[in-house]
Amino acid sequence: MVRTVHVPAGERCTVDLEGESIEARAGEPVAASLLAAGVTTFSRSVKYHRPRGAYCLAGACGQCLMDVDGVPNVPTCRVPARPGMKLHRQNAFPSGDVDVFEAVDWLFPRGMDHHEMFAGVPVAEAVMLHVARALAGLGTLPKEAPPPRAPARDERVDAVVVGAGPAGLAAAAALAAAGRTVRVLEREAVTGGGCAAGFPEQPPAALPDLPAGVVQCACAAVGLFDEGGRRFVAAVSKGEDGPVLRRFEAPAVVVATGGYPALLPFENNDLPGVYAGAAVAVLLRRHGIRVGDTVACVGEGPGLHLLARALREAGAEVPLVLQLSGELPPDALPTARVGTPQRASGLHHVKALRFSAGGVEDRVACDAVAVVLPPSPALELARQGGAQVQFLEAWNVFAVQAAPDGATGVPGLYAAGHVTGPMTAAEALSAGARAGKAAAEWLRTREAA
Repeated sequence: MVRTVHVPAGERCTVDLEGESIEARAGEPVAASLLAAGVTTFSRSVKYHRPRGAYCLAGACGQCLMDVDGVPNVPTCRVPARPGMKLHRQNAFPSGDVDVFEAVDWLFPRGMDHHEMFAGVPVAEAVMLHVARALAGLGTLPKEAPPPRAPARDERVDAVVVGAGPAGLAAAAALAAAGRTVRVLEREAVTGGGCAAGFPEQPPAALPDLPAGVVQCACAAVGLFDEGGRRFVAAVSKGEDGPVLRRFEAPAVVVATGGYPALLPFENNDLPGVYAGAAVAVLLRRHGIRVGDTVACVGEGPGLHLLARALREAGAEVPLVLQLSGELPPDALPTARVGTPQRASGLHHVKALRFSAGGVEDRVACDAVAVVLPPSPALELARQGGAQVQFLEAWNVFAVQAAPDGATGVPGLYAAGHVTGPMTAAEALSAGARAGKAAAEWLRTREAA
């Protein structure tokens, strides 16, 4: 079960989950508050009403959506806890823990194609369509109109860097050193990217120190577009009365958006209790939450064995470290094996993991599974700006195609870090510095022309 191993800093407050008071720390993600309180079912799936729990804690998977203060489909991992917040689980009756419509999953074990069910039968077809629409969907639209939006804020700079991980900070430092005005947009409340929680590794040295005001945290870039030969980055930040649209006009843009936690295909990989390794590390190191007493770790890359050791040091039993391929490192735990996961077992939460290793199927009891894989590049923004994408067969991911200096082939658009493929923190720092220098040189050449 989920455990609190140390109490993080922050003022105590309470949030309301369907009438139940949940203790939280003001400012921490609501999803973390709920997990610390032992809540693991956050919603139900739209068609079969299977239980869903937090997975990535990065706003990328849609597993932790709830109705927050009357607004449906809010990723609770992106919302800071505040006193009096009201939370409701969606797509469930009478509750998220006990949902009578879960019977749909039992009645149709081989799947249900509601588009063809009773097709051509006049009355039955209309009834089935109505039932399917009533059962499916995520939440109900608010009855009240939203408050008016604050006016957009415009700013012009020489360059915008999207992402404040090692690559983004290094790129911004290189641009600032060249005398350029630059803004770094980071959707998280902290800088450091994947290294912020020390997973899968700490930065090799102190991250670049930038002047005050350069880094804009809690400011998520949502669009990159050209208008009349001018390049803009659209972003959303939090204002006093709600979200604020911000438009940054910048001829040069460095995309260092990192990547998303990947999902490993195995049966029941969507059960509550299956988490991305990066989420497990963030919960443990930043919020003092251990996701289970008995945690099986599955995946590949250096983070797999680092996380397994971190969990054991935090008091968890690690009955299995399942490496997907290759040879085990010398410092691997005694429970490490090479193989593939087959199936997670459990009705509403993980109880065991079945796997295959050495041609033999086996099973371990566990109350959590950590999936550790190289991040899947967050390439959407660069792709919107015109960058090309390539498939990296060695990592089994699509990534932004960029030259060693970060050039994408689109004038003024550069990419660096994990968005161009998996790499170490040291490699990301170096790639970011090269991209920043190349962007500064492009600006100089452009102005001299």
